[in-house]
Amino acid sequence: MTENVKEIFGDSPGGPPAPGKAPPAPAALAAKVRTLAPSMTRSMQRVAEAVAGDPAGCAALTVTGLAERTGTSEATVVRTARLLGYPGYRDLRLALAGLAAHQQSGRAPAITTDIAVDDPIADVVAKLAYDEQQTLADTAAGLDTVQLGAAVSALAGARRTDVYGIGASGLVAQDLTQKLLRIGLIAHAHSDPHLAVTNAVQLRAGDVAIAITHSGSTGDVIEPLRVAFERGATTVAITGRPDSSVTQYADHVLTTSTSRESELRPAAMSSRTSQLLVVDCLFVGVAQRTYEAAAPALAASYEALAHRHRNAPR
Repeated sequence: MTENVKEIFGDSPGGPPAPGKAPPAPAALAAKVRTLAPSMTRSMQRVAEAVAGDPAGCAALTVTGLAERTGTSEATVVRTARLLGYPGYRDLRLALAGLAAHQQSGRAPAITTDIAVDDPIADVVAKLAYDEQQTLADTAAGLDTVQLGAAVSALAGARRTDVYGIGASGLVAQDLTQKLLRIGLIAHAHSDPHLAVTNAVQLRAGDVAIAITHSGSTGDVIEPLRVAFERGATTVAITGRPDSSVTQYADHVLTTSTSRESELRPAAMSSRTSQLLVVDCLFVGVAQRTYEAAAPALAASYEALAHRHRNAPR
């Protein structure tokens, strides 16, 4: 059996995705490409862009045909398929055929235009609204619900939860901890890297540590997660780069998407939309699991603040 044939059928080193982890649904393919393309090699990007841009045409090609069309090798095509979450090229072809059928039966995806410096404010509103809608749809389509469920279970039973984030991700960390506090759980957000590490050393089995970083390479977030991981806490990474450094210390990885970058809106800012969606999914999942305690806690926190709203000037 040749090396290329082995790669196609999943018998080569590196293997297919982990057992029990289903490949992404056809509708999630374009979202996976948008999320993962920035971290791919240029040759893998050509393959990814080709399958996302013309799923029907690529579905009709053999692995050799797609390699020739993209000016790459068969091995590169198979590696790209695996990075996108498919065990081999045959699985990717099936997904491409499904995506093509979906696009033919429904509307074709709109193309987003970058925001220009001289855009009228009405165009800015429309473009941002579309970008954020697409970002949320991409994140939802690409979110691994098995990983999400495991993270929810860990949070629901945690003695304590620490959340690490810097800059825009720090705001998302604060949002998550505020939500958890409202349902009676112990949670802390850390944006100071020194405090994050000194708190992480106090964690142990039964605790949870969450790192939020779009790039997945923010050292001030990775370091406390590493410490928490080594102390035995359950660790979660919320990141736009599932192959980045932060994931090596994460028991569970939740992947986010982001809208197209522009000069006026870099990824570090636009990533917050998808991060907030993941945070909301975590919170609602935990609230469901702990409903008997969460519901009274939410009601009590609402009542404690109600008089401030009643007495507020109109």
